[in-house]
Amino acid sequence: MSKEIKKNHLLWDGCDTVELAKKYGTPLYVVSQTAIEKECRALQEEFIKKYENVHVAYASKAFNSLAMLKIIEKEGLGVDVVSGGELYTAICAQFPPERIEFNGNNKSNEELEQAIDYGVGRLIVDGSQELEKIIEICRKKGKKRIFYFALHLKSK
Repeated sequence: MSKEIKKNHLLWDGCDTVELAKKYGTPLYVVSQTAIEKECRALQEEFIKKYENVHVAYASKAFNSLAMLKIIEKEGLGVDVVSGGELYTAICAQFPPERIEFNGNNKSNEELEQAIDYGVGRLIVDGSQELEKIIEICRKKGKKRIFYFALHLKSK
């Protein structure tokens, strides 16, 4: 990622930010694809060096857009979603279902059905009521699931 000033204009990865503001208006949020790709690679390399059988997932709540998820997918990361909207964006970005994790403590029946229909790779269960809902949906649709549980342990 490069930043430089030319003719009183900030260039961000070779893009003139003044021209971007004229074209798209302000306020404008600009990110560096080069920096994102570099960071994705560095994260994966560091985790793979230290741990066996590990995968890195991007928390889509940080910045959920088609462009961002396409970069994340291309770099081989998984994506963590916590709502039907975030899941929909991942689907639209053609994210492979096996690399999607659906997390969160307030998933609706519709969101669970959407995740099961798409074949989300990791459906993280948050409580026995949610587990019962998922089992019911899977039975109704004739689908089988592997379950991942979020355990909240209390210490004495």
